[in-house]
Amino acid sequence: MRILVVDDEPGLRQTLTRILGAEGHTTLTAADGQEALARLETEPVDLVLCDLRMPKMSGLELIEKYAAGGGRAIIIAMSAYGDSDTAIAAMQKGAYDYVPKPFRADEVVLAVRKAAEREKLRQRVDTLEGELRAARGDGEIVGGSPSMRAALEVARKVARHPSAVLLTGESGTGKELVARLIHRSSPRAQEAFIAVNCGAIPESLLETELFGHAKGAFTGASHEKAGLFEEAHGGTLFLDEIGDLPVALQVKLLRALQEGEVRRVGANASTKVDVRLITATNRDLAKDIASGRFRGDLYYRINVVTIKLPPLRERPQDIAELALHFLRRYNERLGLGVESISPAAMRRLAEYAWPGNVRELENVIERALVLAQGRTIEPEHLAEFVSASERQAPATDDLSIKRQTEELERRLIRRALEQTRGNRTRAAQLLELSHRALLYKIRDYQLGD
Repeated sequence: MRILVVDDEPGLRQTLTRILGAEGHTTLTAADGQEALARLETEPVDLVLCDLRMPKMSGLELIEKYAAGGGRAIIIAMSAYGDSDTAIAAMQKGAYDYVPKPFRADEVVLAVRKAAEREKLRQRVDTLEGELRAARGDGEIVGGSPSMRAALEVARKVARHPSAVLLTGESGTGKELVARLIHRSSPRAQEAFIAVNCGAIPESLLETELFGHAKGAFTGASHEKAGLFEEAHGGTLFLDEIGDLPVALQVKLLRALQEGEVRRVGANASTKVDVRLITATNRDLAKDIASGRFRGDLYYRINVVTIKLPPLRERPQDIAELALHFLRRYNERLGLGVESISPAAMRRLAEYAWPGNVRELENVIERALVLAQGRTIEPEHLAEFVSASERQAPATDDLSIKRQTEELERRLIRRALEQTRGNRTRAAQLLELSHRALLYKIRDYQLGD
């Protein structure tokens, strides 16, 4: 293990270096908390052994600042006899263990060995959990912010009931993950979960995808085909980007929900279906109802329970946890040896506005892992725009999140259109929007020719 020893006594630093070196560990040293933080920003370590009472910056401050910056190394505190309250406070702030001073060499060795075993066990658990998630095909929802916990609590409560759920929130906030959580937590968990993006399927094909078709219904229909409603029978149907559903299909969807049956295109008879419906949108459906783009009767049918997922900029305390989650996921998936994110890089991540939300953060971490040369992601490995001036708040007195978000969307769409020389299909891919959603936004923001 690489161990950083932090203590203001040179003799003790030398003693610990000798003891740990005899156990085969590589030891670094720092004379105080400030020096330790500086070293931790540039040199990856597995364990920090630090004194709690030091000049310039105490051990408690060091632990707190290191944890706030996303530090992942195990911390063992060193405290004098009779100072147990301080040691307990250190463990509450994130220290794994503490060793009382003065100590014997075997006490330090034992504490380090315990920490090493604990780290091996944690890594093994992470690996097994990743394998289990991969086997299930499910994603993991990460985040302990109050707004995210509240949304997940509502999701788990409503899962027990067949009520329709509408998930709202910006692109990339994890709406499909929450839909899958609701399905897994419901009595339908053993049945099918069928997901379809209403904005990703051409309008001419969307009806047959949802409702199926009879043999001979149109040129090329050489056989009968069940639609997604029938495939989801007994389970859950998730319609993402429901706001992009054409009005004509909204009428047929409403009829299917009201009557509990669907009719394939070209068929003479209907088929009964038992489907739990979950929908999602990043649009303002109330505004779309007023403009005639979305039917009000369908809105009230799908909007029995609404769950709003917060954008990442409103839950910055989750950024470090999410970044480390993606670090572990792509390390395993890509077979890489990157082990940590430096505090400097973590600060960059925390300062960025994340217009693409969790999905954008995931992409940035995957890219950084590929570019990193050593065991740590540094600021230079992050996408250029994370380090650019755009991550800073715009110089304005307007604090409206809605207006500032719209302005950011407008800038990103304009840039994507410039990069693709007006190719809207390619621009939609860069923006991770459906082509139809991009057309709506171009019209709303008056970006057309």
